[in-house]
Amino acid sequence: MHLPEWVKTRIAGIEKTQKFLKIRNLNTVCEALRCPNRRDCYRHKVLTFMILGRICTRGCLFCNSEKGKPEPPDGFEPERIARAVKELSLKYVVITSPARDDLSDGGAGHFTKTVEEIKKINSDSLIEVLVPDFQGNIESIKNVVSSEIAVFSHNMETVKKLYGSVRKADYRCSLKVIETAKNINPEIITKSGLMLGLGETIKEVFETLKDLKNAGCDIVTFGQYLQPSKKALPVVEYIKPTVFSMMAEKALQFGFKAVLSSPLVRSSTLAYDVYLAAKEVTDGKF
Repeated sequence: MHLPEWVKTRIAGIEKTQKFLKIRNLNTVCEALRCPNRRDCYRHKVLTFMILGRICTRGCLFCNSEKGKPEPPDGFEPERIARAVKELSLKYVVITSPARDDLSDGGAGHFTKTVEEIKKINSDSLIEVLVPDFQGNIESIKNVVSSEIAVFSHNMETVKKLYGSVRKADYRCSLKVIETAKNINPEIITKSGLMLGLGETIKEVFETLKDLKNAGCDIVTFGQYLQPSKKALPVVEYIKPTVFSMMAEKALQFGFKAVLSSPLVRSSTLAYDVYLAAKEVTDGKF
């Protein structure tokens, strides 16, 4: 399928940051999933760290992560990330991971340890976590929500009908992750993201938005699905920018506090700015 101009991007000039990450043995979702925004984010020293390795226990068909048996968690990883945050002077940090169904807590303990190490030497840094569903484990969600985070994020990724095929997860479980986090701490800012172009209809997207809002989600992002490798699903449709604009307007009408919607948006795109926008609404300053 021909790639439209509105989803073309350049990634030249990212070698310096790639070298920084390699020397320090750090994974990022930016590299693992070949994010199209790497060039712009790296220029501004914005990174989304990917903890718990690159191997996923699920193998969703839209993702570039390798499916298999992961290595045990690296106990030194949280400290390495904390030092990198310090070296890069990052004021806003996003931490994510592949699904780790092999771990009893789904990796929640490693998330909280990473947050703890970052805050230990970067007390002013704000942290957003983008977590897997932890198989619905309430204690795992509680442990992460109770750590020093600014935003709790879990991506729905797609609409209900594509769960089980495109996304190897349970739709209701994913919604419950957001709902549980909000119930545990009503003050926490919650966030989710959707990819478009996988064969969903606009009506189905609206239904997912309603479900997310009812679950207590504050921020939603929309981006175009782009095939990350030949093994991943092909793009069904390239969604026009006008549709992304319409989606943003609709989400705001539903009552979301902040929305980011355009073809090259990913869940961590402009994460700090989106957080600030949602915080203004939460604090009644908007």
